Amino acid sequence: MTIAEVPEASGPGVPTGSTARRFEGRVAFVTGAARGQGRAMAVRLAAEGADIIAVDICADMPTTGYAGSRPEDLAETVRMVEACGRRIIASEADIRDFDALDDAVARGVDDLGRLDVVIANAGITTSAPAWEISLENWEESISVNLTGAFYTAKVAIPVLLDQRAGGSIVFVSSVAGLRGLPLMADYVSAKHGVTGLAKALANELAPHRIRVNSIHPFGVETGLKVTELHPQLEARPDLGLYFMGTLPDRISQADDIAAATAWLASDEARHVTGIQLPVDLGRTNR
Repeated sequence: MTIAEVPEASGPGVPTGSTARRFEGRVAFVTGAARGQGRAMAVRLAAEGADIIAVDICADMPTTGYAGSRPEDLAETVRMVEACGRRIIASEADIRDFDALDDAVARGVDDLGRLDVVIANAGITTSAPAWEISLENWEESISVNLTGAFYTAKVAIPVLLDQRAGGSIVFVSSVAGLRGLPLMADYVSAKHGVTGLAKALANELAPHRIRVNSIHPFGVETGLKVTELHPQLEARPDLGLYFMGTLPDRISQADDIAAATAWLASDEARHVTGIQLPVDLGRTNR
């Protein structure tokens, strides 16, 4: 079956005008898959032949100022993957719950037969001056963005090692994992941690032909308003330069991040490991 034969699979993550099947016969595990970047990544890989293990918490987070995903969002991801002619095992799971995450991966591998690609995408963000970040916000930001990424890797790596077939892990970090963006000290700290985790794992897993890289988006259109994510910016227009790229596009699309992630996870990047790939409208060049 080619992509052209599944027209209903158009939308986030689908490679327009392409018949690439770089993930035929492979299985990808994607966290935060109910919407936005995670959905785009799951659908992109499915459109290129992968079966998908998908997890999302499908709930509001106590410290964020925007609504969380919903079960119906995850159901829509399932529909879109199946429209690509691929299988998907979806679970509602909190990436901070190691046992739930381990169960989701085990069930997916049992049903789909293997695991080849891991995309640690799930995350949250809030905004405040560092000294005003509440203890609850700090703990939740670190636990979701960093501990959740570690748990994602920890449940998946033993499967990849046991298969002895190599693999690819992509951590979704951020420009905040490379630069000290203001009003986001908790997020910046967590995402720098994710970047460091990816670097360490790249060295540890290279002998097993398991590649580990991080990708660093900047602004991405996911249906959330910038003022919802960073309300402090309305009161601090002087900080606008910190949140601008150099390209004329105002913001990236989830498809842009999915396309770059698919390349990193594919055999086209088989000799690429330990890198930090910005998809950031030129922000890190500023």
